[in-house]
Amino acid sequence: MSNPVENRPLSELLTGLVGDVSGLFRKEINLAKAEASEKISKAMTGVEMMAAGLVFAIGAIGVLLAAVVSGLSALLLSMGFAERNADAIAAVVVGLVVAVIGWGMISRGLAVLKGSSMNLDRTTHSLQRDVQVLKERT
Repeated sequence: MSNPVENRPLSELLTGLVGDVSGLFRKEINLAKAEASEKISKAMTGVEMMAAGLVFAIGAIGVLLAAVVSGLSALLLSMGFAERNADAIAAVVVGLVVAVIGWGMISRGLAVLKGSSMNLDRTTHSLQRDVQVLKERT
């Protein structure tokens, strides 16, 4: 029994190959679009977290510098510090604490954006598989 591929003319085989390759590339482009969209969505989560961290850090600076500085300054005054020194020391201490908290939230957001989480792994694997299939067919 003969193979139907052997009985087909070369022009028909080439037309089929071109059709298969163009269909394959369309599918790969669609896969890349879907995977890129998924990665962008993940990146947006990191950006949202970082933005929330920035908002909290800025809000915390305002609120804490208004409330906690006064309390810490009063404590330092009761310990014998001069009023001007107590106010300055309280502001620096509270500012540093708020800055560390804000930096921690920003760092967490940046960590989501870094690393291999932005690689298009499935598309790369699929393209490698397609190249192998094309090599086998030719």
